[in-house]
Amino acid sequence: MRSTWRTLDPKLLRDVSAVAAGAAVSGASFGAISTATGLPWWLPVAMSVLVFAGGSQFMAVGVVAAGGSPAAAVLAGLVLNARHLPFGLAVGDVFGKGWGRRLVGAHLLIDESTAFALAQRDPERARAAYWACGVALFGAWNVAVVAGALVGRNIGDPGAFGLDAAFPAALVALLLPALKDRVTLNAALLGAAVALATTPFLPAGVPVLLALAGLLATARREPAP
Repeated sequence: MRSTWRTLDPKLLRDVSAVAAGAAVSGASFGAISTATGLPWWLPVAMSVLVFAGGSQFMAVGVVAAGGSPAAAVLAGLVLNARHLPFGLAVGDVFGKGWGRRLVGAHLLIDESTAFALAQRDPERARAAYWACGVALFGAWNVAVVAGALVGRNIGDPGAFGLDAAFPAALVALLLPALKDRVTLNAALLGAAVALATTPFLPAGVPVLLALAGLLATARREPAP
């Protein structure tokens, strides 16, 4: 592992630092909004350490804050995090040997660490980039969540600060880059239509799950013979 870290260069470290700084801002927002909506401060902190998946965390807490059940929140988070399965297949080799490294490496598997690893052509450099990004973001995210959670306890009504709109705004921000693909855009539009149509009639959180019907738009039609 020591030889792996030696392959890091100033440019790579600079890029990782910039991404970690952005993660810290998002983490502070997550912690503040979570506690401002009435959740105990330790819940977003524990979730960040044990789950460490920003999009799924925002999704899960957003469902609960909107009145959805914990089961619906967990299921929604699991569905959103399902994209990590192919990520693991793509970068599994960078974890290293041994169950310890593989377990820790899998826990640090996020969009950013995967992107940094896949951007490298040299295997050793890919391993160094993955671990540097994963460790840096894990530290920055969790420290920021703790700080944000402590501040959020004193905010009071999150609606007075516009924080009630932060969850959907964060999720939209996560979604926007993927909407450049037409198939993904069609799936998102269909899912949104289903969610909007069912919201007046179903308990909070259920329309979000039914929005998975948008995946039907990704089914490829076989060409006519």
